[in-house]
Amino acid sequence: MSDLNGYLKEKRAAVLRREEERIQRTDRAESAVLTARVRAKGRTGVREIRIRDFQIISDSDPDFAGFNLGPNSAEIQLGVLGSCLTHVTLIQAASLGVPLNALEVEINGELHPYAGKPGYEHVPFWPHHIRYTLHIDSPAEAGRIEELYEAVERVCPILNLLANPQQITGHIVHTTASGGSVLAT
Repeated sequence: MSDLNGYLKEKRAAVLRREEERIQRTDRAESAVLTARVRAKGRTGVREIRIRDFQIISDSDPDFAGFNLGPNSAEIQLGVLGSCLTHVTLIQAASLGVPLNALEVEINGELHPYAGKPGYEHVPFWPHHIRYTLHIDSPAEAGRIEELYEAVERVCPILNLLANPQQITGHIVHTTASGGSVLAT
């Protein structure tokens, strides 16, 4: 048995415990509020992403006034999608009892340097043509792998976030040199 299959046994037990706890709760669970804070740092402009007790650095390539100290935002987004697909595949494999010897997700997307500029107005300036490949090494039959794939596509939060239109709202808090704040929407 591979180390991954040992992990899947632990994951299955955790998933079952979590579901049992949800069933036993009499109160209605509320949605979790997820928070990230991002700050541009000093003269480098490096973006420091803080999530709970973790930090991720995002930067640009030197040709875009960056120092190449970390992946850019589009690359991080593809990595987030890959991370979620990997985790959900592990959860679903554990839940469905599909053994895995190895799992890897490859994500690709396009980002054109002239997108939105004259002559390239039709090219999106956001990552597009995003595609992924799940590389699964498993002794399971093809039908079981297809069942796993369908389950992953159905419940992967980040895949569904990107595939389905979302409403995003924002506002600005403008702090002046005198220390005053103005809320603008």
